[in-house]
Amino acid sequence: MTHFLPRAAASAALLGALVLSGCAAEETAPAAGSEATPVRIAAAASLNGVFEQLIAEFGEENPDIEVAPVVYDGSSTLATQIEEGADFDVAAFADEATMERIADSVPEPEIFATNSLVIAVPSGTTCILSLADLADPALTVVLCAAEVPCGAASEQALAAAGVDVEPASLEQNVTAVLTKVQAGDADAGLVYRTDAKGAEGVEAIDDADLDAVVNRYPIGTLASAGDDAKAFVDFVLSDEGQGTLAEWGFGAP
Repeated sequence: MTHFLPRAAASAALLGALVLSGCAAEETAPAAGSEATPVRIAAAASLNGVFEQLIAEFGEENPDIEVAPVVYDGSSTLATQIEEGADFDVAAFADEATMERIADSVPEPEIFATNSLVIAVPSGTTCILSLADLADPALTVVLCAAEVPCGAASEQALAAAGVDVEPASLEQNVTAVLTKVQAGDADAGLVYRTDAKGAEGVEAIDDADLDAVVNRYPIGTLASAGDDAKAFVDFVLSDEGQGTLAEWGFGAP
């Protein structure tokens, strides 16, 4: 036998279903004004300190834009990650050649800073005065690997000076070279001027052959990046951003 609800009961049941359906729709709808995806940045190891300051300054002027913790590493390592599909919005490298590797991903990079190398030695060192001194086989010298921008610059400077160095190790980023000098695991290492500036327990020695090799730093947004990423790049290129880079010892583009 078929049972029918009374008309009033049926109407109440239908109204209840509609109300429940409406509540369910409200619960699953995205909240208005939800936070945008944070800007993801891949930056050369030598940019660690200055980028943290730039991000803080950028955040003061753009409180609605969030920047994710920056991934710092050797430029070549970061380029490989991007080639393999790593999810970044901004790339900032220590040389143009590495950026050219990912030209399909970063179509319009711009130079935002320059840098050069110095000889980093433990404070109080008196036996090292120039690149030529690094040829002494009794010294423990560490360098960046050739595929890293600081390594390519080191090779170029040493070749120009006619100095043959047998490195104790080849590091994948400039921070690792500086750390070994600071720890006393190396008598000397070639690092960027900006890394040696203010580094605890380290002195920087200039050399004309090092000064002659200048690394130009490019920055750009990946093709998939949004307006927030472009805003950060614009800030780095602005007068304010350039002033902060100069404070850290970087040269003008």
